[in-house]
Amino acid sequence: MKQPGDIAQSADPRAHAVVIGSGVGGLAAAVRLGARGYRVTVLEQLDGPGGRARVHRQDGFTFDAGPTIVTAPFLFEELWDLCGRRFADEIDLRPLDPFYRIRYADGSTLDCRADDREMVAQIARLSPDDVQGYLAFLRASEAVYGVAFEQLGSMPFDSALRMLRLAPKLLRMQGHRSLHAVVARHVRDPRLRFALSFHPLFVGGNPFRTTAIYALISHLERRHGVHYPIGGIGRIVDGMVGLIRGQGGAVRYRSRVASIAIERGRAVGVRLAGGEAMKADLVVSDADAATTYGELVGAPHARRWSPRRLRRARYSMSLFVWYFGTRGRYEDVPHHTILVGPRYRGLLRDIFDRKVLADDFSLYLHRPSASDPTVAPEGMDAFYALSPVPDLDAGIDWTRHAEPYRRAIEARLSATVLPGLAGRIVTSRVLTPQGFRDELGSYRGAAFSLAPNLTQSAWFRPHNRSEDVESLYLVGAGTHPGAGLPGVLCSARVLDKVVPDASHVRS
Repeated sequence: MKQPGDIAQSADPRAHAVVIGSGVGGLAAAVRLGARGYRVTVLEQLDGPGGRARVHRQDGFTFDAGPTIVTAPFLFEELWDLCGRRFADEIDLRPLDPFYRIRYADGSTLDCRADDREMVAQIARLSPDDVQGYLAFLRASEAVYGVAFEQLGSMPFDSALRMLRLAPKLLRMQGHRSLHAVVARHVRDPRLRFALSFHPLFVGGNPFRTTAIYALISHLERRHGVHYPIGGIGRIVDGMVGLIRGQGGAVRYRSRVASIAIERGRAVGVRLAGGEAMKADLVVSDADAATTYGELVGAPHARRWSPRRLRRARYSMSLFVWYFGTRGRYEDVPHHTILVGPRYRGLLRDIFDRKVLADDFSLYLHRPSASDPTVAPEGMDAFYALSPVPDLDAGIDWTRHAEPYRRAIEARLSATVLPGLAGRIVTSRVLTPQGFRDELGSYRGAAFSLAPNLTQSAWFRPHNRSEDVESLYLVGAGTHPGAGLPGVLCSARVLDKVVPDASHVRS
């Protein structure tokens, strides 16, 4: 389906790059390629941009479907700079304090604050004996950040030799240990062990299995802050689309790619589900990595990431997300709340290993209307409640279980932080693991692609420059460095090091 701008581009002499998917990683890749002289076409199967970061608008409410915070604003600022524009002129980004409130099953709370002295006071209130251990963990987190994020986050890992050279650094950062194991060496209170180790869940990892390198997230938050853009993450997504079009690129919706065209081992374009063939000098896939190799590349070209290997890989958990709006406001509920259930290790074992839908759960509650009056009608609140759940390998029939599970979440919220919730709901919708598969193309409905275990990180992850197909590149959650907004933005950064300049590439 042709869309405005496509006909004018047909005579454009620049090298052509096709980007599959308009998630944040794909949009960032398109901006960076456009800044390097490519004519870029972004193909999106949905009716709007963003992928997991798309927006739902319903009954006067605006719901960010996925990411809700920005922890590395400079990565977005770079994109605007590449286009000669200022991020701050177009996006109203506000720092949040507290970053989030953790509410434990026993009713105790911990507000994660921006100010170091206030944060130490919070730790001392819960567990005075753990203050020194907490400070030691922060120092370790800073050291890991300096290496893993600043030095390695935007470095291509397509060389086994590079991985071997870095092995001693990874060992010194205790990358061979799980994050929870490292946290447990610093603090004893189980509430603090949760507070310092849960972050891998933001990128699809089990804290009891995810490499301790993800301790860097704690320092990332403290160094750059936790921010929210007025209007929601969707405002940033729309801004990125504007950057691409301002470069002369195109973003096409309802354009599902059926396969990547490969000739003599090289990607030469794509074929769309409607039959259209589009030539390209290179292809960038922001689709799920398993979907890219399992469906878009396929046999016989997918060798390193063969169907057998994809089946045997470990994947992230999935998510159940309930978006809802309320009549009246809950003024004492902050922008972000994490409601911790009675179990930590046992619940994660149910989700990642046993793959059963447990009766208990922990929730991430997002209330953007606490900071942003534009996302809800006057006098009302917008929310989403997110619960980690098993992927589709669990065999859960979500057409049958979705509503009972939503009601269980509603009851938990009503009994804790949102009293009287059932009688105040004015709009509601849910996203299940089945939606992650069917709407977003996520393999097995895994919300964050491959799990960030040590043996599936860096060189062991699908490379940004395809190992199997020349002129094919990967960005997004399933490639290096991984999921989360900083991760997918850094995956696009890697392309600057592995994609040749447009002047050197022609069909």
